[in-house]
Amino acid sequence: MNKRALGVYVHWPYCARLCPYCDFNIYKDKGGDADLLKAIITDIHGQAWRIDKRAVSSVHFGGGTPSLLAPRDIAAILEAIAAAYGLVPGAEIGLEANPDGFTLETARGFAGAGINRMSLGVQAFDAASLKALGRTHTPIQAFSAIEAALFAFDRVSLDLIYARADQTLDDWRRELKQAAAIGVGHISPYQLTIEDGTAFAKSFARGRLPVPGADLAADFYEATQEVLETSGLPAYEISNHARSILDQSRHNLLYWRSHDWVGVGPGAHGRVCLDAARTETEAHALPKDYIAAVAATGVGWNVQDALSAADTRTETILMGVRIAEGLPIPALDLDAGMLADLADQGLANVTDGRLRLTLKGRLLADRIGEMLAG
Repeated sequence: MNKRALGVYVHWPYCARLCPYCDFNIYKDKGGDADLLKAIITDIHGQAWRIDKRAVSSVHFGGGTPSLLAPRDIAAILEAIAAAYGLVPGAEIGLEANPDGFTLETARGFAGAGINRMSLGVQAFDAASLKALGRTHTPIQAFSAIEAALFAFDRVSLDLIYARADQTLDDWRRELKQAAAIGVGHISPYQLTIEDGTAFAKSFARGRLPVPGADLAADFYEATQEVLETSGLPAYEISNHARSILDQSRHNLLYWRSHDWVGVGPGAHGRVCLDAARTETEAHALPKDYIAAVAATGVGWNVQDALSAADTRTETILMGVRIAEGLPIPALDLDAGMLADLADQGLANVTDGRLRLTLKGRLLADRIGEMLAG
């Protein structure tokens, strides 16, 4: 019997404007896409016929900008998931939204459609930074959207970007304290990274975009941990902070704990049990190709690869090393010598049969995960 939890990730790839730092599978919105909506619903049912299905514990609408979908479309997708798989009582249903145009009426519409966790892409609280990041909302719209979200939802998360061009540590500390004081239960602060193929990558290559060096980036990270810990939002994952267990993102924990999820929508990735094997899936990236694939086969998969036991172990280590609960040492057969070295260097705590990274270790999480995976 498969004991992994099952989630569903829905990728809506359209955005009103393409941000210069984003390398996700996104496209300029042209006013909706009824054919894509229909294909996503068909894909939901098509995968249910093929995989080891069980009731879904979490659904996340990402993108792109999934809040461009109308509440009735969100409801239609959730109805398809409930019909195809069933929903665990109290399942987390999350949606990503931008602050511009996000009103109390909007929030109530999404809540009525079934959303119970709202994630707002605030990114910054000052006008100059928002403009530099290519965002279309103002600081006033950000605060208004947060207020509306807090009124309509018990669970609200904010995304913020740090290590921005010309940002100081004192600026960032003030911004974090401001975010924490608003009263949301979850904050996701992400370091600005320069991704290949983005507008920011071109600016960086031309010397027009200053970014912090490794030492200053580490200072930003340490300041993030200090301010949010003091504000009652400790890190439960490298880039995610919550006031309580109830405020943590159950859907993201599903990824970090290497459970299973169905991915639908253009470019969506999934991990499902197919023909008794844990299988990596990836959908066609272009909306037109995804729609055509679903019409031809009933699913939008472009990649379908069975994962070996070694693949699964590696993935479990690389993802699990990021979370505060750490890694189970016996289950993953972690090397005792490596564990001792990490503990001696102050990079990890090894207690109760688990490996947990320290603050110093979290700065090197990717490198440590690769080392442990062998």
